[in-house]
Amino acid sequence: METQANKSPHTLFWIAGIAVTVFSAVGIAAIMGWIPTSTSSPSNSAVIAKQSTAPAKSTASANTASEQAREQARAQARARCAECGVVESVREIDTKGEGSGIGAVGGAVVGGVLGHQIGSGRGQDVATVVGAVGGAVAGHEIEKRVKSSKSYEITVRFEDGSSRVIHEASATAWRTGDRVKVINGVIQSNA
Repeated sequence: METQANKSPHTLFWIAGIAVTVFSAVGIAAIMGWIPTSTSSPSNSAVIAKQSTAPAKSTASANTASEQAREQARAQARARCAECGVVESVREIDTKGEGSGIGAVGGAVVGGVLGHQIGSGRGQDVATVVGAVGGAVAGHEIEKRVKSSKSYEITVRFEDGSSRVIHEASATAWRTGDRVKVINGVIQSNA
């Protein structure tokens, strides 16, 4: 009787398996946002609408002639057009979509099939499981990115010194420096 000695897989298979695993892990980390990518930009994901007003001065030393003149100019501006202002900034906001599970299931199937192609015996079983888990994570993230949406945040500085953030769902024609009028939360031209 002839017995076959247990041979370990060829070194090239080990190197290829490790390279695929590291490449997949880095790809998943980039998709999940755990590491920065070349297209990432530092931005705050929470959308916060702020409204600020000019502080009132109550001390006697602040009531100089120049301060009184500025306050009169502000009062005249408020009397002229309380809803008039200038676009201070326009920001594009990316909103991630919600995953329904279909992407995770599809990714797990594809990852499991691809993982099953690697190795033999227990190594093949491990590769199948790792491929299925990695595929599920990647599929879920891909589904969320496909369902993502964009909105726009426009900050308007009013003539009285206050500012307001207006949110629009579609692409906007407003640019920084445009003179606008905000009526009932809708931006209109004031050229």
